[in-house]
Amino acid sequence: MDKLWAMQVFIRVVECGSFSRAAEFLNLANATVTASIRNLEHQLGVTLIKRNTRQLRLTDEGELFLPHCKDTIASVEEIEKKIKGQANAVSGLLRVEAPFALGQNLICPLLPLLCKRHPNLSIALNLTNDPRNLIERGTDVAIRMDSVEDADLVARPIYKAKYIVCGEPQRVDLLQGTHPQNLNPSHCLGLFKDNYQIPNNWLFSKDGIDTLIKPSGPLAYNNTASLLEAAKQGLGLIYILDIFAANDIEKGLLRSVFDQWDTSVRVFHAVTVKSRFTSLNSRAFIDFLIEFFDEEHRPNFQDTIEIDSRR
Repeated sequence: MDKLWAMQVFIRVVECGSFSRAAEFLNLANATVTASIRNLEHQLGVTLIKRNTRQLRLTDEGELFLPHCKDTIASVEEIEKKIKGQANAVSGLLRVEAPFALGQNLICPLLPLLCKRHPNLSIALNLTNDPRNLIERGTDVAIRMDSVEDADLVARPIYKAKYIVCGEPQRVDLLQGTHPQNLNPSHCLGLFKDNYQIPNNWLFSKDGIDTLIKPSGPLAYNNTASLLEAAKQGLGLIYILDIFAANDIEKGLLRSVFDQWDTSVRVFHAVTVKSRFTSLNSRAFIDFLIEFFDEEHRPNFQDTIEIDSRR
């Protein structure tokens, strides 16, 4: 028996002075109200209400029990209000995980703005290129690239980035109007994945024809910040995701070329642990990131992807 609910029924019967009026008020059958009071009396081992065809009268035990019922219900309602109030407020600690490049170039500059918007929110940002289990690390939101193959996670695509070729403006101006196949590989700086020393290839597509460039310039990194710095110093061209070069291009420090060609694409996802509810803090963080991504780069497919374990 739900004793709390039975207490509420008991209070309503006393206030209405009638089982039938209480049933009408609670939108219950008369028999349900009667059974609730009987069960409550059985649990307590006392009679709470003396009743006849004309009126109801509380027993001494009923008189004693009634104010305690009201205090209990009031306390529960007060707690519910506080809990709901906290649940509807962005506050407390949010643990976020992101790759180094994305975290340094995008998320870190935005966090002060997020904290100003939600002054009661604290954020712990862990930058790592070695993603681990979110539950084991206690991570609330992780930013992952491309596919997320875990049946316990929900991935929301938030940004679709494409690779661009860019470099010092004077160097890039010489290439305007030419074809990517005219690139000199020795002028192309490389970017390689962790634990690899061979630079990633540069891929261009147009009119169904692919062009592949294998960079062999004097420098190669596994770090986009270093790659950008080398390009700004005029050491060569780079093939990098647009999101990382956007600020330098806007400032005129770099210029892009071959924009009319299709290149490789990467999709960033905001990943949370699959559960019935996503916390308000996590939703606020994800919505905040999407707000600062322009619509042109917003992935044009379903907002939420539940990862299929068969993949």
